Amino acid sequence: MNAVIDNKDRKLELHEVLNWLEDDGLVSTDNVQMLRTLAVTKEYTGKNPLIVIADRNWLNQQDEHKQLTLDFLTTWLAEKLDMPYYRIDPLKIDVTKVTSVMSYAYAARFNILPVKVEADTITVATAEPFIKEWENELSRIKNKTFKRVITNPEEIDRYLLEFYTVSKSVSGAQHQATEGTANLANLESLMELGRAGKLDANDQHVINIVDWLLQYAFEQRASDIHLEPRREQGNVRFRIDGVMHQVYQIPTAVMAAVSSRIKILGRMDVAEKRRPQDGRLKTRSQDGVEIELRLSTMPTAFGEKLVMRIFDPEVLVRNFRELGFGQADDERWQTMIKQPNGIILVTGPTGSGKTTTLYSTLKQLAKPEVNVCTVEDPIELVEPSFNQMQVQHNIGLDFSSGVRTLLRQDPDIIMIGEIRDRETADIAIQAALTGHLVISTLHTNDAPSAVTRLMEIGLPSYLIQSTVLGVMAQRLVRTLCPHCKQPAEITDAAWKELVRPWKPARPKQIFEPVGCLECRNTGYLGRMGIYEMFTFSDKVKKLVTDHCDILALRQQALKEGMRTLRLSGAQKVATGITTVEEVLRVAPPPID
Repeated sequence: MNAVIDNKDRKLELHEVLNWLEDDGLVSTDNVQMLRTLAVTKEYTGKNPLIVIADRNWLNQQDEHKQLTLDFLTTWLAEKLDMPYYRIDPLKIDVTKVTSVMSYAYAARFNILPVKVEADTITVATAEPFIKEWENELSRIKNKTFKRVITNPEEIDRYLLEFYTVSKSVSGAQHQATEGTANLANLESLMELGRAGKLDANDQHVINIVDWLLQYAFEQRASDIHLEPRREQGNVRFRIDGVMHQVYQIPTAVMAAVSSRIKILGRMDVAEKRRPQDGRLKTRSQDGVEIELRLSTMPTAFGEKLVMRIFDPEVLVRNFRELGFGQADDERWQTMIKQPNGIILVTGPTGSGKTTTLYSTLKQLAKPEVNVCTVEDPIELVEPSFNQMQVQHNIGLDFSSGVRTLLRQDPDIIMIGEIRDRETADIAIQAALTGHLVISTLHTNDAPSAVTRLMEIGLPSYLIQSTVLGVMAQRLVRTLCPHCKQPAEITDAAWKELVRPWKPARPKQIFEPVGCLECRNTGYLGRMGIYEMFTFSDKVKKLVTDHCDILALRQQALKEGMRTLRLSGAQKVATGITTVEEVLRVAPPPID
């Protein structure tokens, strides 16, 4: 039942909120009486009533498995007052536009936050539904209609400060960058701005922007940050769950200074903007977790493009089942990596999770009695339990010479970042033949194709037979959001396409994406691996000849229990983890 309220301009009161909760049967009378007694103390003076109640951690009297959280109370209040509820998604807010509606001082005075600016209307979030004084004032000034929505009070406090701080920093940095700068008439002079701009990378405004950008990316679960300069406004984009999201636009001069600041932190050559560079950066999240970033720059028409890949150290403590391995996959993989010598290959395109698989495997194998050495280009994640070497082409240190060096370091297990050429393949084979376990990556569409790829590189079939233990292909699929997924039906045609050449029974029920606030209306939240595990049995080895028939090889592997990437995905579809469309999007079709 909606609440009956007066039209006075006033703050939301704790006593009336408690009355409404009690009327709706959500709180117990004892709890209400206790809080009414405490409400007169200084501790509660001036605090939003919803925050005061949420801090008590009361159970919902209508469903004692749930707490009266701040989000629940805000949603309940919006419904009670017949007002729209709004959950702030910072990725969907144009910070430049919303902060131009009013000053920070004015927004903070009424504890309101503009969240959407359209041609005729401005949407403003508030946690004080009865304060309307600002609405009349701004309507006259802006000549627009204002739409009030109720939002979590803690979100307003947080984003009010965050949005206006970053907006102020960008504005201040832009002002410094444009002082004394000549009018830009052509592309060449625009590129020159990146080299001779007056904005210092150590300016406090720029430092604030970089700090905000990194924290923002960590909170949004981004895997990559892209800084892309354009003629006037540079784009900031995040990759989240494999999909790119536009985050912010920064003036090109400010973006050049931001890139320079990040290059300084990554110990890169700040003056060099014509050649691509690589670097790395280590920082901490607000929770105190150490996070590594790999930096890469590329010269473009409008300046340097900078990409930061974020590596989550938590992946190293996850077991293979959490990464997406089924029981059979896990058993096969454990059998392979426990061999004393041989070569294990992981294949898949960039961004398919190969690095995570390799590091998780090495972390498991790196016992005190084992010497694990790696040669990488570049080192993705610094891990104290390995001995890691980085390829440096400028001094002639490539993969092949790196592995030769490792062989003189008394290793038990060697990880080679990638087998790219005959020389690296030869030295990997020699390492396997001399009693070492070698783990590496290769770029192929599926697992059996790794055999023909090695032959194309120049390896003879008899060496492949005698050294390769197995190949694993992998991809990452987005997982359904558990908060909003709903049951759906699957057609016979879609199921057959997904599982061929196998014929498992079609599941009675699958799930489909819907979209909610938790997943930004995408229907997906997070990613998980699907795997194709190809082990080299005696029968498979006999088929590895100089004139190898890849179809015969694949068919033999399927007979011995290898599941295609699509079939691995089908199992996750059947258990409600992902969707048919998502598996078909990332997994290549089997070759009949």
